Amino acid sequence: MRLIKKLVHPGVKDLTGAILTRRAARGIVLREMSILLLFTERYNDFSFPGGGVADGEDLIEGLRRELEEETGACNVRVRRDYGCIEELRPHWKPGFALMHMTSHFYFCDTDPELRAPRMEGYELANGMRPIWVNLDEAIAHNRAVLARQEASIGLSIQRETFMLEKLAEDLETPAWSGLRNLDQAFLG
Repeated sequence: MRLIKKLVHPGVKDLTGAILTRRAARGIVLREMSILLLFTERYNDFSFPGGGVADGEDLIEGLRRELEEETGACNVRVRRDYGCIEELRPHWKPGFALMHMTSHFYFCDTDPELRAPRMEGYELANGMRPIWVNLDEAIAHNRAVLARQEASIGLSIQRETFMLEKLAEDLETPAWSGLRNLDQAFLG
């Protein structure tokens, strides 16, 4: 999978100490002019559905599980990889100073109807919910949150905003433009 970018969170001041390594899989689900994202009240931001891959899971299994849990998506079909981001950021887990996370992004499609999500406790507490939103509106919203440097700003907003911007840029090029609507692009 192509490496799209390496990010170092501004909170990383020292590269010493134990580093937790984490793999994540994130879904890009497009339908007409909308994208399926997660909106989190606590952080006031949009993010891609997906998350950490559990022990014993491969990236695709983890992605399907995460999409089903977080969005209520049914019949998740992973169509192709898009790229990955490597990220170094502060970590809160005891025994680790930093986390090195590689997020793998995949184009997916799902059945049109979403079921009720099966969020984890912290996701519910943070007010996370799936939402179909216009890609440009999600980018503008996250950019505004970054510009205001809201006190509630989350650690992931830089990665998420960069990837939303990169996706919007790529979808305007001939090589990727057919992916605006995956359920049409992969028929036949």
